[in-house]
Amino acid sequence: MEQELISKKDLLVKYGISYGALYRWKRMGLIPEDWFLKKSAVTGQETFFPKRLICERVELILGKKEVSLEELAEELCGKEQKEAVLVLSTVYGEKQLKVSEILGIKLVRGDKEKDLAELMKEDF
Repeated sequence: MEQELISKKDLLVKYGISYGALYRWKRMGLIPEDWFLKKSAVTGQETFFPKRLICERVELILGKKEVSLEELAEELCGKEQKEAVLVLSTVYGEKQLKVSEILGIKLVRGDKEKDLAELMKEDF
């Protein structure tokens, strides 16, 4: 299952935000570094984002006018530290993924498959 992406240019146009604002939010920790995905394009390398995640975050930032960006960054940081993560260890190294960002995980053997993502999203 592949996640839908949105280009940086399309994101800026969709929400009417500036390049400077986007990168200020990144520096403040409002937008995680790992959401900035570099991909090859016909015009060279472009930046893309996981569409659902970035759109939800930009809407949250734009909708919280009564709270300073610093306060919002602290609030989000606290929530993200409490969020469950999947730690995948292989012979190639270790990768951590936030459970809320996982779209699907399937265990497949022959013609049988089991969806493991639902098990992970249960509160523990």
